[in-house]
Amino acid sequence: MSPPRKLSTKTRLLRHLRPSDLQAAAQLATQATQGVINLAEGVHRSVHRQLGLTAGQAPDRTSGLTGQVYAGVRGAAGLVGRGVDRALSALLARLDDPGATHEASPQREATLAALNGVLGDRLRASGNALAQASELRHQGQPLPIDQPAAMATALEGAGPHLLLLIHGLCMNDAQWCRGGHDHGAVLAQELGATPVYLRYNSGLHTSQNGRELANLLERLVAAWPVPLERISILGHSMGGLVARSALQVARDAGLHWPARLRELVFLGTPHHGAPLERAGHGVDLLLAATPFTAPFARLGRVRSAGITDLRHGHVLDADWQGRDRFASAEDHRVPLPLPEGIACFTVAGTLAPKRGLLADRLTGDGLVPLNSALGQHDEPARRLQFARDSQFIAYRTGHLDLLSSPAVAAQLLAWLQTGPAAQDAGS
Repeated sequence: MSPPRKLSTKTRLLRHLRPSDLQAAAQLATQATQGVINLAEGVHRSVHRQLGLTAGQAPDRTSGLTGQVYAGVRGAAGLVGRGVDRALSALLARLDDPGATHEASPQREATLAALNGVLGDRLRASGNALAQASELRHQGQPLPIDQPAAMATALEGAGPHLLLLIHGLCMNDAQWCRGGHDHGAVLAQELGATPVYLRYNSGLHTSQNGRELANLLERLVAAWPVPLERISILGHSMGGLVARSALQVARDAGLHWPARLRELVFLGTPHHGAPLERAGHGVDLLLAATPFTAPFARLGRVRSAGITDLRHGHVLDADWQGRDRFASAEDHRVPLPLPEGIACFTVAGTLAPKRGLLADRLTGDGLVPLNSALGQHDEPARRLQFARDSQFIAYRTGHLDLLSSPAVAAQLLAWLQTGPAAQDAGS
């Protein structure tokens, strides 16, 4: 018997693609091509500026024959892109049935999650089909929250306790399962809760995702098949910021679901930002410092709004609205304390075997410093007042390892098993 034929890399890749992905990828490639043309012209113009040849030029364009060449290349790229888009649209009408059920590939879903984390705001703004929409999911499938009969089937056996899990940047709901362990599944079994996972476009502003989550939860609570008594939220990394944002939006709007929220648990959440995004902002400033490197600063500005929100841990619209998100390193956040009347807990990881200045303020779990995850800040108005027994530090644990740590799982269970009646919220 001959051994099984090994699939080529191309064949393996195609197994994870849908026909509609081709059109979305072509649109993205066209936009990238336009960006490269603009970058090249920017470098060319910088050289002209140094030689004193900028008379009559637009601020970001070359002039004369050079400008005409760039305009021609830009126009040709646009024509090619539109032609490819029309051709693929006609082809997809025959190949891709919008009503068909496609088997989800974990590899495809993980790639889309990462792409949305980096470019999700641009994907949505351009109407690209690769942009992910916010949705609530159960057992790996989206919940039809506006279809009562379908909801009753999808949540058959659901109880009065909802456990909501919110993933972090560049991730999705399936990635809560790490090393064969899923905090959601373990906690749901031990607590008798029903786990629901949020999938969202992590490249959008945190407050945009918070608003979408607030509205989704209001509809979910209204469609829950049994009387809902208790909501517990567990947010990993950026997911914790999205949860805080959603709660504030819901309270401001007078929504009903916050009245059922009992616990808010943060897992490696950068409440006061992450140094890697601050380093990215530093690279932007460095590149912009000289005329010849300034055009390359555009490369750093490709990163999404979701990523730049992590510089200081933005939660509200007011934290970013009306400002160039690449222009200032200042912390413009409106101080937002922990919500009253809700038991709040936080888990912080550190790669170090014990606490120290470096671990507290810089390294932490490799992405989030200890002080940031614990809500500690030099300015009293910005400190998040977690009770001493509502904090847990996982030593020798990286940011993603928080998702599979047995010690973290045990602590989460201990907090949530206590029950809301015995918890002293906030202080």
